Amino acid sequence: MCSSHDPYVRVRGAREHNLQGVDVDVPRDALVVFTGVSGSGKSSLAFGTVYAEAQRRYFESVAPYARRLIHQVGAPKVGEISGLPPAVSLQQRRAAPTSRSSVGTVTNLSNSLRMLFSRAGEYPPGAERLDSDAFSPNTAAGACPECHGLGRVHRTSEELLVPDPSLSIREGAIAAWPGAWQGKNLRDILDALGYDVDRPWRELPAEQREWILFTDEQPVVTVHPVRDADRIQRPYQGTYMSARRYVMKTFADSKSPTLRAKAERFLVSAPCPVCGGSRLRPEALAVTFAGRTIAELAALPLSELAGSLRGAGEVARVLTDDLRSRIAPVVELGLGYLSLDRATPTLSSGELQRLRLATQLRSGLFGVVYVLDEPSAGLHPADTEALLAMLRQLKAAGNSVFVVEHHLDVVRGADWVVDVGPLAGEHGGRVLHSGPVAELAGVAESATARFLFGRAEEPVRQVRRGHAALKVGPVSRHNLRAVTAEFPLGAFTAVTGVSGSGKSTLIGEITEDLPGVGRLVRVDQKPIGRTPRSNLATYTGLFDTVRKVFAGTDEARARGHGVGRFSFNVSGGRCETCQGEGFVSVELLFLPSTYAPCPDCGGARYNPETLEVTYRGRNIAQVLDLTVEAAAEFFADNPAVSRSLGALLDVGLGYLRLGQPATELSGGEAQRIKLASELQRGRRGHTLYLLDEPTTGLHPADVEVLMRQLHGLVDGGHTVIVVEHDMSVVAAADHVLDLGPGGGDAGGRIVAAGTPAEVARTAGSATAPYLARALDGGGDGDGKGDGDGKGGGAAGPR
Repeated sequence: MCSSHDPYVRVRGAREHNLQGVDVDVPRDALVVFTGVSGSGKSSLAFGTVYAEAQRRYFESVAPYARRLIHQVGAPKVGEISGLPPAVSLQQRRAAPTSRSSVGTVTNLSNSLRMLFSRAGEYPPGAERLDSDAFSPNTAAGACPECHGLGRVHRTSEELLVPDPSLSIREGAIAAWPGAWQGKNLRDILDALGYDVDRPWRELPAEQREWILFTDEQPVVTVHPVRDADRIQRPYQGTYMSARRYVMKTFADSKSPTLRAKAERFLVSAPCPVCGGSRLRPEALAVTFAGRTIAELAALPLSELAGSLRGAGEVARVLTDDLRSRIAPVVELGLGYLSLDRATPTLSSGELQRLRLATQLRSGLFGVVYVLDEPSAGLHPADTEALLAMLRQLKAAGNSVFVVEHHLDVVRGADWVVDVGPLAGEHGGRVLHSGPVAELAGVAESATARFLFGRAEEPVRQVRRGHAALKVGPVSRHNLRAVTAEFPLGAFTAVTGVSGSGKSTLIGEITEDLPGVGRLVRVDQKPIGRTPRSNLATYTGLFDTVRKVFAGTDEARARGHGVGRFSFNVSGGRCETCQGEGFVSVELLFLPSTYAPCPDCGGARYNPETLEVTYRGRNIAQVLDLTVEAAAEFFADNPAVSRSLGALLDVGLGYLRLGQPATELSGGEAQRIKLASELQRGRRGHTLYLLDEPTTGLHPADVEVLMRQLHGLVDGGHTVIVVEHDMSVVAAADHVLDLGPGGGDAGGRIVAAGTPAEVARTAGSATAPYLARALDGGGDGDGKGDGDGKGGGAAGPR
């Protein structure tokens, strides 16, 4: 159809998720933004269709045996895509977090730094040169032998293992031991070894207590169990394991998060006494560069590290120049406050994605499509300009840059916009506009156009002063130095500041113990579940009510089906072929295993007998397949179900299916589900709600819906505190606390505090100019409104 020089990627008949047979042409060698309300289908188009097809074509060129080793996303539901170059995806999903992964390993900067120390480091007299591996805590050659390169050791003590020494061993003095049979087994072995298990722990001799808790010996002894009247128990060979050995083994090897968490209660973590937390062997720490060890340089903020590499000798100049050029894009993206040794699990998904973006700039690839997932997430407006400059650099290097994005400044800076909608779920999935940004103004159906080319009139709110103040601090943690903050109770407070200024650290100090807090609810963006068994209905408790409805039908009663029959997580009502998963894994020779709908239940998750029970003509699987919006109509006369569904509708999640697996939900959706779960509860007394960047991943139209709910909570007498970068949210707050002025060591202070108008006038605040623009930008930006009633949308209660 098209030559290899076709300037467009042409998609025909895309039906992935909610896409309705989409045909669209997207230009290559351009910065293209895919936008639309949450759930409209823009990610299904950019990632689920374009990127998935590019990846599939690449894998077809790989040897079948090698394909088994690569995780594949599967073929997208699309008629045809032409003009598609190879693609690189930079998503916000993180791999399994590990304490060995750091900023240095993600950006490959650690490799360059290790090479610098190996080739140009100052060695002690007589010391032989070390290979670069000897400077890595993740190799046998470099890792400190005591802590295995982790920098911390886990220890336990008698006080932790035996919290109540007045108890005997038989009464459970050793709290760290397992319960049930395994714990009884260990007590019986000690008894057989000749220890007094009925004497209070504190009365046992010190050497006996030491051996029982800390020995590394594992003696085997014949145990003669006490006979129960109703069963015969034969002697058996039992192996003893000390309390410390059991705790350490469980913590290191157990696959169960519950058991690991229990073991962790009996351990304390401390810096390694041998390497002092530096994670390296002494011979590596004896080598210096510019008077510092590699551990000291890795602990510096990147902006400071770049400065300390200047003025190196001739031998080192090539290496230091390379390092500084690699650090530059990371600093440009507003991440200069991070250090190379900062562990990956402590980074936000936005920080992680921007680190990968900075690394790609140095990769030198050209002719590829970069598909990015909201690179502006977690970015202060001051850093967005640098992000746009970096995206343009990728384009200038000969690449196509496709960005899924809601940030209006990024949309304005694009060459081309693909607007998907008009609404979410089954009411979306259509391309409303694919063309230059300016032409979107003429698309009446577009929710994006309303915010991009005009501003909906927002409700005029009197600034709430709050009835008292919550005092936090003085806080000295991370980059905060004896910071004291006051938050008005009964008001809406926005905490602002550039990335790394200390916002999350400050609100992390708010606990229920502080005077005036009452009940504390943290609503974060962590997943509501890590497996497909967890879904919208199970998390909100809605599923329990729905199962009761089915168990209460005449058909279920006649068959003797209880509530448990309608759960897909337990045997009885579920399909046993797929164990209630709805799909089975299919092993393919020389190809990666793939998932297919269960051959017995066809994906319904239940066995045929369970599916024969219906309520108003639908079985339980069909009800789980309903959207929240459709279910609200279906259960309109059931108050318990309606309350849960109403809360989900109120936060703009009407497009999600009740049985939608937790693994398919974005961070923003997970956060709103948590908020909806809170909203449906009867609230008694004062509650303080803490939200960390609640608008991440939300289209401005969805932000309106969310803010209406949060302001409703404050109107109901509660307190809401949000960490936020969206200036439209900050402008509508009652109180603003701005941290900064920069990130890392350049931040950690309260630069301004007061009403949005007061903070917008503060000199030296990075937030002030952007907040002033948000206050002046709309009809009611000055709090008066223009009174013409032309809001064009759902901006608050009428």
